[in-house]
Amino acid sequence: MTTIETPDLAAVKTRQQATWASGDYARIGTTLQLVGESLCEAVDIAAGERVLDVAAGNGNASLAAARRGADVVATDYVPALLERAQLRAEADGLAIRTEVADAEALPYNDGEFDAVLSTFGVMFTPNHEEAASELLRVCRPGGRIGLANWTPEGFIGQLFKIVGRHVPPPAGVPSPLQWGTDARLGELLGGSARVEVTRRHFVFRYRSAEDFFDTFTTYYGPTLRAWEALDDGGRESFRTELLALANEHNRATTSLAVPSEYLEIVAVRDL
Repeated sequence: MTTIETPDLAAVKTRQQATWASGDYARIGTTLQLVGESLCEAVDIAAGERVLDVAAGNGNASLAAARRGADVVATDYVPALLERAQLRAEADGLAIRTEVADAEALPYNDGEFDAVLSTFGVMFTPNHEEAASELLRVCRPGGRIGLANWTPEGFIGQLFKIVGRHVPPPAGVPSPLQWGTDARLGELLGGSARVEVTRRHFVFRYRSAEDFFDTFTTYYGPTLRAWEALDDGGRESFRTELLALANEHNRATTSLAVPSEYLEIVAVRDL
């Protein structure tokens, strides 16, 4: 008889929090600002609306919504990232409110927000069903949920598969890349919302594949932690595979320009 291991999701979350707090995700996150702008246009954020950015990181979607005149609350479980979001908002003359919060247990009332956003954030929660339920709960009937999620087939999806081959994830924890599939989105949101999905690409731009590798293993928590966990042989393999992936997807000739597919999701909550 096969025993299915039940993961300790609280312990997983603690490790994830430490991962995203390592390095300096803001150095990567800031380059993704265009995704937040595109998502706010897709969700059609209007001035005066109440907007919640879940797993906001350093605030790309939050700043985009604030630029459109919304009343914005940015949440994350890494306080240092929210501090960076607040600094960015102040530099741009924007008003946002930041609050440390768990995406799986949001401290807000039912239907409190007109729109709920997350760019490459909520997809990393260990309990997908709880996170999706919370997104729906705090969004008012007729409100919109806007998400940007990496796909399994895209560049970042392939990067995470390389990470997983070298440093296996906790047993029993579903892959965050499931949020980048139409089928799983239908399971998570489709029962309570009308879900529309658009495939888009964000282009990572670096001087070279080596520049990309050095940046991601210095600042991006998942690749930094994997690099730190490997021995010399593992590091050689990890570096070789990531450089090959970057070069394979490169569309430039004198630098690195790598399109990475993601899903832009707009889910209108049922009335």
